[in-house]
Order: sequence, then C-alpha cells, then structure tokens
Amino acid sequence: MSYTSAPTKRIGTLELVAILAGLMSLMAFTTDSMLPAMTDIAAEMARDDKSRTQYLVSIFLLGGAAGMLLFGPLADSIGRRGALAAGIGTYVVAAIAGVFAPSLELLILSRFFMGFGAAAARIVSQTVTRDLFSGAEQARIASLIFMFFVVVPAAAPLLGQQIIFFVGWRGLFGVYVLFGLLVLGWFLLRQPETLDPAHRRAFRIKPILAAAREVLTTPVSRRYLAVQVLMYGQFIAYLSAAEQLWVDALGVGDMFPVYFAIIALLSAGAGFINSRLVMRVGMRRMLIAAFGSQTVFATLAFGLWTLGGLETASDPVRIGVFMAWTLSLFFINGLTLGNVTALAMEPLPHVAGTASAVIGAFGMGLGMPIAAAIGQAFDGTPRPIMLGAVGCSCLALTLVLTDMGRERKA
Repeated sequence: MSYTSAPTKRIGTLELVAILAGLMSLMAFTTDSMLPAMTDIAAEMARDDKSRTQYLVSIFLLGGAAGMLLFGPLADSIGRRGALAAGIGTYVVAAIAGVFAPSLELLILSRFFMGFGAAAARIVSQTVTRDLFSGAEQARIASLIFMFFVVVPAAAPLLGQQIIFFVGWRGLFGVYVLFGLLVLGWFLLRQPETLDPAHRRAFRIKPILAAAREVLTTPVSRRYLAVQVLMYGQFIAYLSAAEQLWVDALGVGDMFPVYFAIIALLSAGAGFINSRLVMRVGMRRMLIAAFGSQTVFATLAFGLWTLGGLETASDPVRIGVFMAWTLSLFFINGLTLGNVTALAMEPLPHVAGTASAVIGAFGMGLGMPIAAAIGQAFDGTPRPIMLGAVGCSCLALTLVLTDMGRERKA
C-alpha cells in the first residue's frame, strides 16, 4: 500500500480518536513502562552508579524533542502517512537494537533514537487533528484523544513491571517493537491522507526555517508555546522524580505502579470534562480555571507539608495528601494540553506539521531544564516539586490572563 494513498471512506470519530490516541500513547508508554526496569538494568549495567539509568528516561524525551523538528516538516512535505512510517520504522529498529544492547551507553543511544522515531507518532496525531478540525472543535477532539490516551500511560508502569517479571527488561523492548508495528498498521489501513496537496511544502532547509520562524514570530503561537514550556516543566519534574517520591520518600515499595495507575486513570475524566465545557466556556477561560486551581492546590499541599506537620504524620495521611495533589496535577494537565496546543496552532493551519513540531520540540525541550532544576532541589520530600508547580502554574496563569486582556483591547 502506498503511504500517500489510503481508503477514501472517512472513518468514524470514535475510531479516529482511538487511532490518534494510540499514536499519542507510543511516547508515553515507552517512557512510563521503563520506570520499573531501572533497578534490573542498574544491576546488570550500572552497578557502580545506579543514577546513570535515569538517562534512559530523559534521553528518550530529548530524542523525542529532536525528532519533532524533523518529522513535523516531513509530514508537511511527503504527507502524514509517509512521515509516520519513517518515524515508527526508526523506533522499531532502535527498539530491536535495545534488545541486544551490550552496555548502558548503547542502550541509552537506542533510547534516544526510539524517542526520535516515536516523535513522528505524536506529530502525526496532532497534525491530523488540526487537518480535520479547528478552534474549539479541535480542542474538544484533542480532549477526547487525551481521555482515551491516558489509559495507556496509566497502566504503563504496572504493565512494564509484569512484562519484566515474565521476560526480563530486554523483553520489554520486544513489546515496544510490537506496539509500534500495531499502531502503524492500524493507521495505514484505516486513515486516509489528510494533507491537502496545495499545502505540501518542499523538504528543504530554507522553507523549514521560514516556517519555524513564522511559528516563533506569531505572537499568539509564541505566547502559548511559553505556556506549554511551563506546563511541561512542572509535569516532567514530577514524572522524573515519581519513583523516588513514591518509593523512597513515601515508602510504598512495589505498590508504586498501582498508585501511578490509579491517579492517571482517575485523571482521565479531565479530557471528557474539557470536551464538554470548552465549546461553551472557551479555551482561554478553561486554562485560567485550570492553572489558577493548580496554583491554589500546589500552594496548599506545600503549606501542609511545610507547616502542617506532615513530616511526622502517619503514612496513610502523608500518602493521601500527596496522592490528592498528584491527582490535581494530572487532572489539570488533561484540562490544559489540548487547549494550549490548539491555541498555539490556530493561526498556522498552512504549516500545521512544522507548527506542531516546533511547539512540541520547544515545549518539551525547554521544559526539561525547568524540570531538571526542580529535580535538583529534591530533598527527600515532595516540597520542591510542589513549589515548582506553584511557580510554573502561576506564570502560565499570568500569560493567559494577559492574553485575555490583549484580546479585549483588540
């Protein structure tokens, strides 16, 4: 089957959402399912310095950010289907290399290229959404995608733990191969090409740079790119420290994947709520409510941990407070992700692939230093992560509020 040809019949919205959620899930599953493997990989490859295994998560995200800058423009040049095939092909080859990697350094390298290739799945999911929908309707569909998508990363650590138990951590890389081939095959068999031939752009450096410059110089896109940086910063900070927080600080041990799954599944309702309200309330007001709420929740959680005596409280109380705050962080992430992306891409339908690439790459890439700075402040308690969420959410809230003021003046 040609990558630029496909069945001409339009698939239903439910199946479309499921396919695009599957594509979005590839990066999240490959990130979160790796968390339970850290101990086994360290025992085999990094006995002298266990902390080096943390690069397996961060390098994957870095590869994803770099891959977006290639596959976004490629999706605008050869089409969404061809770009996806190239990206998942890279992901699968790198995952196979991971199965046989003889050293931690080569395993880290394979994870970089897995992230690089997996970026195509995320880019294509977002650009197909933008091709078929716009404005608040795009945000509604993106929220429905999030509602389906969240199930996979929710279960990823638990699934990873079980896969490792039966086939070892190397078998986990074999599962990545199967997952990548499954979502690619489903998309190619069912989803027609959505790139308008009139919007195809030659894959040359100069047009790519021109499109990227357009993204970065469009005031609305630039503003919501900054919002996305802050959103990623606080969320990646939590994700990177999640195992330490739950296992070391709270002492939940092997129950960590269960807590992670419960929180992520409970937050799935955020996408549904946003999809129901965004058409009536508007994207900016939803963002104001979400970031304002997180500023309040994170401040309360930080205050309770700092001044409320939680350091000496019983384990159930400490776990309950931390779980409630974590749920608020996940839930608000579900309320904001689709809206921020839709607002950033709204002025740029003619360069949707490149816009998605630049916004995603810069959002994740610039969010990682923020997350690293917050993570470096880890003191054995959740306080630094909570304080980081206060700062990031407050700044994001300010950006959205000032944008609302600009719109009123206009």
